[in-house]
Amino acid sequence: MECGGKKMVLKPIRTSKKFDDDDEEEAEAILLSPGSRMFHEPDFNIHIVAIMGWKIPLDIDTLKAQLLSKLLKHPRFSSLQVMDESGEMRWIPTIVNVDDHVIVPQLDVNNNNNNNMDTDKLIEQYISNLSTTNIDISKPLWDYHILNVKTSYAEATSVFRFHHSLGDGIALMSLLLSCSRKTSDPTSLPTLPVSYSKEKKSNSNNKTNIRSLIWQYMVKLWLFIRLLFNTVVDVLLFGATALFLKDSQSPFTVAKGFNNKHSTRQRFVYRTVSLDDIKFIKNATNATINDVILGITQAALSRYIHRKYDVEGKMKEQMRCRATVLVNLRPALGVQAVAEMIEKNAMVIQGNCFGFVLIPLDIAQLQNPLDYVHKAKISMDRKKRSLEAQCTFYILQLFRNLFGFKGAAKLAKRVPSQTTLAFSNVAGPLEEVSWSGHPLAFLAPTCYGQPTGLMVHACSYAKKLTFAITVDEGMISDPNQLGDDFVDSFISINEAARSKFRTKLH
Repeated sequence: MECGGKKMVLKPIRTSKKFDDDDEEEAEAILLSPGSRMFHEPDFNIHIVAIMGWKIPLDIDTLKAQLLSKLLKHPRFSSLQVMDESGEMRWIPTIVNVDDHVIVPQLDVNNNNNNNMDTDKLIEQYISNLSTTNIDISKPLWDYHILNVKTSYAEATSVFRFHHSLGDGIALMSLLLSCSRKTSDPTSLPTLPVSYSKEKKSNSNNKTNIRSLIWQYMVKLWLFIRLLFNTVVDVLLFGATALFLKDSQSPFTVAKGFNNKHSTRQRFVYRTVSLDDIKFIKNATNATINDVILGITQAALSRYIHRKYDVEGKMKEQMRCRATVLVNLRPALGVQAVAEMIEKNAMVIQGNCFGFVLIPLDIAQLQNPLDYVHKAKISMDRKKRSLEAQCTFYILQLFRNLFGFKGAAKLAKRVPSQTTLAFSNVAGPLEEVSWSGHPLAFLAPTCYGQPTGLMVHACSYAKKLTFAITVDEGMISDPNQLGDDFVDSFISINEAARSKFRTKLH
C-alpha cells in the first residue's frame, strides 16, 4: 500500500474504450490501490452518499452538461473497475453515457397537498431505498439522483452516490467542490478551511545554556516515551477489540455474536446548526471544533440512551461506548489542484489510504452540558499523542499480505462492529457555492454498508454545520428522534457556553 508522504503524480489518461499497442503497458499499470480494492469485498462493501439541498429547483439539462464538462473528465468517473485473470482489479477507461448515471425518479407528490412534512418523508424514504441497492459494476461506480421536490429543508434535493473504491470522502469532497463556484463570485473556486500549526517562536535574546538544553532534551524524551506508551496501549486495545472486547449493549450496538445480521436498509436523517455558535462554544471551552462536534455527539447519545433505558429500566452505571474513526493518511488535494487536474484530463495516482482510531465516549447525564465538550477534548488530545492510525494501517497491510483482501476486509469489518458507532467529519467550503447557477442550501455526506448500526458524520458549509446520521432500520426505529437529540444537545451546550460568558462579564 503506497501512502503517506509520497508525491502524487498527475498522469494523463485517455478516455476511449480501446487501447492501441502503445497504450497497453500504461493501461496495465493502472491498478486499484489495495485500500480501494478492499472495498469490493462482501464484508466491506461501502458506498458514500452526498445529500445536497438546493435553494431553487434543478435544471436537469444544465446539470448533465456540467457533469459532462467537469466530472467526467476525471478518469475514475469514466472508467470501469475490471478484475483480470490474476484477480487484480484495474481501471479501464470507457465511454460514458451520462443518461445512464443521472436518475430522475417520478415521485408521487400529488397526494401530499404540498405539505413539506409529507415530502420530507418521501425524500427520506427514497434515499433509504438506495441503501438496499448497489451500483451496477458494468458501468463507472457512481450515479446522481435528482429529486425536484420541495421539502422543509430545500426547494430541491439531489443525491450523489459513489462506491468507496473511487476514493475517500475528503478527495471526493474536493472533486465535487472543484465543479462548483462561489455564489458571490461565479468565476472563483470555493475555499476550504486551512489548519495552521502553532510554531513556537524562540527568543533570540536569551542565551542558550547547558541547563536549558538538558531541559529541552528531557522534555523531548518524555514526549517520545508518552507517544510510544500511548501507541502501544492503543494498538493492544485495537487487537483486543478485534478478538473479544465489545462495547456495552445499547440501542446502537449489534446483539451478541459477530455473525448476527442486521437490517440491510439504512435510514438517513440530517440536522443543521449554526457554525458560528459552534465556534463560540469552541472559544468558551478552549477546545477545537472537532472537540465540540464530538461533545455534542456524546450529549445526544446520552440523551437517547437514557430515555430508552429509563423506560425499560435497564440503564447501567458504566457503559463502554466507543466511536470508530477511519482516518485518512494521505495528504488531501486542494480544490484548486483538482480543478487543474480536471482541465488537464489527468489522473491522480491515489486511492483509499486509511487507519483506524477508537475514541472512547462518555455516556452519562452530566449537570453541566459543557462537560461533554471538556471530556471530548481530553479524549481527542490523548489520541493526538498516539500513532494509532498509522499502526492500524500497517496491521491491515500485514493482514492483506498474509490472508489476502478477504482477510483484511474481515478485520476492517470486525473492529467497527465491536464498537457503538462510526464517526467522521469533513470541512466544507467557507462560503456559499453554486453549481451551474444552482445555489447550494446544505450538504450532508454520509455512508451506508458500514458494519455499525449507527454512523454520525459532521460537515461544515459556509456558516452552517450539518449532522448526517445513518442508522440501521432494524436497530433504531426512531432516527428522527435521535436527530432532534443532536439539536437539543447543541442548544443546551450553546446556552451553557453563553451563560458562562455572561458570568465572566459580570
